[in-house]
Parts: sequence; structure tokens; C-alpha cells
Amino acid sequence: MKQVRQVLLLLGLLTLIMPSSRLLAAAEGAALAQLHQANKVTCADCHGKGKKVVVDDSERGVNQRCINCHGNLDVLAVKDKGHIKPHQSHLGEINCTACHRGHEQSVAYCNGCHSFNLPMPGGNAAKKDQQPARKPAKTRIETTDLVVIGAGAAGMTAAITAHDAGVKVIVLEKQPITGGNSMLAAGGMNAAETRFQQAKGIKDSVDLMYQDTMKGGKNTNDPELAMILAKNSAASVDWLTSIGADISDVGRMAGASANRTHRPTGGAAVGAHIANVLKQNALDRKMDVRVNSKVVRIISDKQGRVTGVQVQGKHSGLYTIKAKAVVLTAGGFSNNPEQVAYYRPEFKGMTTSNQPGATGDGMLLGDQAGGELQDMKEIQIHPTVAAGSRILITEAVRGNGAILVNREGKRFVNELTTRDKASEATLAQTGKSAFLIFDEGIRKSLKQIDGYFHLELVKEGATPQQLATVLGMPPEVLAQTIETYNQAVDAKNDAELKRSDLPRALRTAKYYAIEVKPGVHYTMGGLKITPAAQVVAKNGKPMPGFFAAGEVTGGVHGANRLGGNSISETITFGRIAGASAVKLVKGGK
Repeated sequence: MKQVRQVLLLLGLLTLIMPSSRLLAAAEGAALAQLHQANKVTCADCHGKGKKVVVDDSERGVNQRCINCHGNLDVLAVKDKGHIKPHQSHLGEINCTACHRGHEQSVAYCNGCHSFNLPMPGGNAAKKDQQPARKPAKTRIETTDLVVIGAGAAGMTAAITAHDAGVKVIVLEKQPITGGNSMLAAGGMNAAETRFQQAKGIKDSVDLMYQDTMKGGKNTNDPELAMILAKNSAASVDWLTSIGADISDVGRMAGASANRTHRPTGGAAVGAHIANVLKQNALDRKMDVRVNSKVVRIISDKQGRVTGVQVQGKHSGLYTIKAKAVVLTAGGFSNNPEQVAYYRPEFKGMTTSNQPGATGDGMLLGDQAGGELQDMKEIQIHPTVAAGSRILITEAVRGNGAILVNREGKRFVNELTTRDKASEATLAQTGKSAFLIFDEGIRKSLKQIDGYFHLELVKEGATPQQLATVLGMPPEVLAQTIETYNQAVDAKNDAELKRSDLPRALRTAKYYAIEVKPGVHYTMGGLKITPAAQVVAKNGKPMPGFFAAGEVTGGVHGANRLGGNSISETITFGRIAGASAVKLVKGGK
């Protein structure tokens, strides 16, 4: 009874400071607020004093109060038990409220991709969709120069580019954190004729990157966009470096004819690093970046010119932002199983490596606004998603020398062929899976691999025979497979499967394996854009005031994207979209 009275007292207090429309959310899951009240923490302690409580959609004030009491993520990470430390991850500095919610059940945000057993006060480890925001009695109207929809690498790049040119920008992100799918990018960023390649004596060219991109896309790419990707790639590397990114390490990924995949020193994951660099740059510039803010409509005038957006804020409800230009960078739809199955029925039920927000909202917004969609059936499955999980095993592991073997212990595909061919070959094997095999030498060559051990995805053996026994395959067959591959490395000639890049032999104990299966990874289709990143309308004409970049667009990759080209695309076309928007805003046309 005492506990019931506490809840009723809390709800009574909330009645005084909360709109009645929010009481249902409080009643449904007042667990965390209830725990705080039990410790004599009042509503005002979390929400501040005043007649009217105002919580912005990004929940900055509440988050700061959490830190004031409990410490920041670094402090809490020290207290985490076990080897999985939820307060220390590739997501960087995120709001406490991304996981810990006051008036509804708390959830572990990382379980949108992982399946960790992470019980927490006031909630559990299960993923739960965000509560829909309530529409206030009156809607407000804001005004800015430029709205950017989506806070992944393309969106943040466009926003920083425009801001640095003197344009007022508002960035809107529907998820509770920034980073988008770019946060999960692992292998690297393709670029040709860079200073880092030159320093290492790597021979490459813009034309060769263009040819590789077209070949990988089965020559269905928009040639002009593919050339822009290649021609501007070195400048994009320079731009990232100028704002604090480290992408000085250079390796190779599937479909490339030269080492052109740029990543942090030691081969660390590129996406989280770049996403956090972009986020820090936005913070340093005091830019207006709003999370928990979903765009529900792109607004146009009678002449078809895009003039703003309508936003559904988690706390502020429905409001309008009038703008001189809009840049759409809301990503793809690989985490929308219904939409994937609609375009490609054969992929129904397949897992995905994407983050929870990759649901295709941006494409729908662009379509409804009058933009033309292209290549929507071109959906890429990645051959190496860890079996039983949604964890992508980066292509860089194969690029550094790992091989793929089937359950019979034999290689069956050129490990550096394009993703579609490697996936097709894997699905043809027993169990529709394969094993990624590497040794201690490869492990030490790529920092990202340590994370797979951390996540307990790796099997090991002191010898190839012992590893085979652990995997349940013929020991002598696997040993012979590895020896044949080593001989190919020595001879610099893979007579068996014609792999051209053979960086190192597998001779350093221990020996390791990760079981992998293909998973939905990337959507090549999207809104059609011009070389200036302007969205093309269904009538074939560019849409005034409307630009787009990143995975929400189509044309750059054709029928199949090469590994390393996605981050390159987001930065290159993000910069172009930002610059094009600046030109329009300042020119007034």
C-alpha cells in the first residue's frame, strides 16, 4: 500500500506540472521516477523549478541533471560489471535519456542492434519503440535558412559545410542519438590519389576508382555521379582530416583494384570515429542539432519550391520550420523488413546489420514531396554478418588476408569479389553460412577484430586441426586448405579462386573463426539527384530548394555498392549538398 501511495503522490505532483495528455505515459511506466522519489528526489530536481516544466526534444537539461548526480559515461563505465560495458561504446557521448527514461520503461539503446542481457533500474534490456509525441494545443512556427533532415555523416557534413559558410542551420534527427548508419561503418572510406596513398607509395587513380565503382555497380550507376564520387574523394579525405579525423591507415576492400580504403591508425572502425568527429565539430560550433525530432512532411509552395518541414518532436509535439532550403540525408531502409520484402521477396526474413532508424522514412518524405525514386529494387546483402547476431564483420578482415571456408573446410569463393557474388556463393553452401578464418597475424593487423572477441563471436584453436575440431569440420581438410592458400600467397598467384590481393599467409598461431551469414546491409536506390545534389522531380526537373545526399539517394552505386564507397559518398555528396544549399540561400534563387 505504501508503494501505491507513493505512485499516486507522484502522479498527483505530475498533475500540477504536466499536461494531462502526458499522464498516461506516466502511469504506464513511472518506474524510474518512482525510484527517484523513493530517494527523496522531486520532480523539480530533474525538470527544474517553475510553473511550467519545459523539456526540449533533445532532453539536454534532464541529461545534465543525470550527470550532476551520477557522473558522466566515463565515470559510470568504471562501475560497469562484466566485460560488456554499456557506458563505454562506439556510440560516444550520448544522452542518458537515450536509455534511461523517467516516465516509461527504460531500455538499452544498444539492443537495437545487439542482444545483451543488460538489466537496468526502472526497465529491462528489451527494445521498445519510442512513445509517440502528443500534439500540443497550439503549433509553433520557426524560421531558419537551412534544415537538414538526418544526423548521420552526410547530414552532419552538409550542416557543417553550410554553417561554416555563414548559413543558419537546424539539424533534425528522429533517433535519440546522432550518427545514423554511418556510426556502424567499419571497413573504411575509399579515396583515390590521396596524400596518404602517396606517402605509402600506393599507385591509384581517379579513373581506376571510377572504373571499379562502375564495374561493381554492373555499369548501371549514373556515370556522372560515379565520377564525382571518385574525383572528389581525395578532397573529402583532406576535409575530414582538417576537422580532426584520423584516416591515415590505408587498406583494401572487395572490388577495389588498389589499396584505397582509408581508416584510423591501426585499422580501427571508421564510422564511429568519423561520426564522433562530426558531432564534436557541431558541438564546438554550437550548432542547433535536435534529436527525438521526426520530420513528418516536407512543405512546398504552389510553384513546387520546398519551403520547410513539419516536425513531430518527442516533447514539443507538432511544429513547423520555414526554411529557404532543405537537405534530406535520412538514410536507407535496410531495417524495414516489410519494405525490403516488398522490393525483394527473396530477402524476406533475412537479418540486417543496420541501426534501428534505417526504415526508409526519408525516401517516403521525398516521394510525397514530388521527388523521383530510382533503383529501389537494388538492395545489397553483405556476406559476413556474424551468425545469430546483427553484428557486421568488416570486409577489412578479408582485405587483410582472411579466407572464407564452408562446413567441409574448403574455400569456395574469391574473398575479395563483390558483395553480391560473395553472398550468393555463401548461400549456396551447406547451412547457408561460412566461416571466416584468420590467424594471430591478421588479428594484430586490424584493431577492429578485438571487438569481435569482446562480443564472444570468435572460436579458436592452437592449430588449424584444433580449430577444425572446434568447428566440427574435417581437421585435415581445413589444414590443407590453409596450406594451399599459404602457398598461393608465397607464389603471389591464387590459381584456385583467382584472388588478386594476397597480403599475408596464415601461419601464426592461434587460428580463429567466425561463422558468418549474408544479411541485408544497404539500399542502393533512393531519390534521383543532379550532380549538384538537387532532388529531381517526377517530371524530370530539379526541385527548387530541395537537396539530398547519402543512402537516401540513388544512382551513385548502381546495382551493387563497393565496400568503402558509402562513407566516401556521404562526405563528398554531403559537402556538395551543403554548398549547393548555401548558394541558393545566399543567392535567393
